[in-house]
Amino acid sequence: MSVDRLSSTFAALADPTRRAILARLALGETSVAELAAPFSISPPAVTKHLKVLQRAGLITQGRQAQWRPCKLEAAPLQEAASFIEQYRQFWEQSFDRLDSYLQELQKQEQEKKTVRKNKKKA
Repeated sequence: MSVDRLSSTFAALADPTRRAILARLALGETSVAELAAPFSISPPAVTKHLKVLQRAGLITQGRQAQWRPCKLEAAPLQEAASFIEQYRQFWEQSFDRLDSYLQELQKQEQEKKTVRKNKKKA
């Protein structure tokens, strides 16, 4: 995936209205009117949101007579998820190393306490 396409995907996902539209489309294709119904925004505003989603490749809009069904396209979301997964793995590995280091410090501290106790007894 090119950086520009990835940027378009993340820019489209940045808006809560567009994320809600995508969530609705995850249930199946539907008309623009049905997508607009839950929102208290004007029809032109809904159309603008749909165009942003379409430019990002997240939805397609068909044409069947008067009905213009919108459909979710999963590929850009999968590509964004792959990008995020790389960083999740990086941070998971970093946290695992940090956890190992902290456990080693605790072990060393415990050993020091044991040595001090043994010196006091002697």
